[in-house]
Amino acid sequence: MTARGLTALMAILLAPFAVQAEVLCVRDALQQDVCLPGPATRIVSLSPGATELLFSAGAGDKLVGVGAWSDYPPEAKQLPRVGDSSRLDLEVILTMQPDLTVAWVDGNPRQQVERLEQLGLRVFWLSPREFEDIPLTIERLGVLAGTSGVAQSEALSFRQGIHELKEHYRNAEPVRVFFQVWDQPLMTINQDELIGKAIELCGGINVFGHLPRLVPRISTEAVLEAAPEVVVTSGREGNDREWLEDWQAYPGMPAVAAGNLFLEPPDLLARPTVRMLEGVSHLCQTLEIARGRL
Repeated sequence: MTARGLTALMAILLAPFAVQAEVLCVRDALQQDVCLPGPATRIVSLSPGATELLFSAGAGDKLVGVGAWSDYPPEAKQLPRVGDSSRLDLEVILTMQPDLTVAWVDGNPRQQVERLEQLGLRVFWLSPREFEDIPLTIERLGVLAGTSGVAQSEALSFRQGIHELKEHYRNAEPVRVFFQVWDQPLMTINQDELIGKAIELCGGINVFGHLPRLVPRISTEAVLEAAPEVVVTSGREGNDREWLEDWQAYPGMPAVAAGNLFLEPPDLLARPTVRMLEGVSHLCQTLEIARGRL
């Protein structure tokens, strides 16, 4: 066989493997395999958290549309909006012709996203429930976007940071914590929600961690009966202390008696992204202050 003939034969034999090597496949939060014929070049994010994770994965420059309230990093503010947690603009999304759409299991209307899938769009679903889900998701988005180098570096940094916090607060003195999510109706989080896991990492005991729902509704009487030693909510000093000040009406509550009513920086704990590392660190420092007052 001539050299040219051998080259042609090898090309034919290896062709299926060459095509297969270009296909990028990862598994999403719904345990579905999401496969692309090559790195995504046009990505639509349907939530602020998904937007942050895509930037962390090195895919920010591939975004052509984002969900409402996508305000971090600053570059995200300039991108076109495609809807919010209650309603997506399917027509706008289809016009953008994305080769990858990233949705949030708990933050996007399931029926509308499934309609996008029916119309042929590739959807990757997110649903971080553990700290490890954050770097793992970043790595998988990096695979789909062809930016694995950046994604793996960000994932490693997050994993190391969480590990260091766990080691530092492993033997912290337990303190009873009530995390207030909302005022009317009064709402909190259970132990399966990622904020609940942050409280546990910092040595706190979530007084409503045992409840079955991720974000349960509770009563004022239930909070008083739980007798938390610390009350925490998210907000900015000077603007959002009203919820905390309302508890001053109950001086017998241990948290009030000790002056342990705290605001945590918004977004750092609410969004399960790499910034949560900063949020968990801040929460741990807050609980250290609270311990010193008991």
